[in-house]
Amino acid sequence: MDKKLKITQVKSYIGRPEAHRKVLKGIGLGRINKAVVLEDTPAIRGMVQKVIHLVAVEEIEVHKS
Repeated sequence: MDKKLKITQVKSYIGRPEAHRKVLKGIGLGRINKAVVLEDTPAIRGMVQKVIHLVAVEEIEVHKS
């Protein structure tokens, strides 16, 4: 089983620092309610921690067949 993260943007980046905007773009977000599913890696976890106030995160298990 692989672990993945479902990351959903729940708040706007308007008025936030440029670094936060770049992190959201790097994750693949940019609009409220857009969601992406990414591998659970230390790099992705670090990016999420930078913008945790703008996103919601769920851990999901992916079964390999």
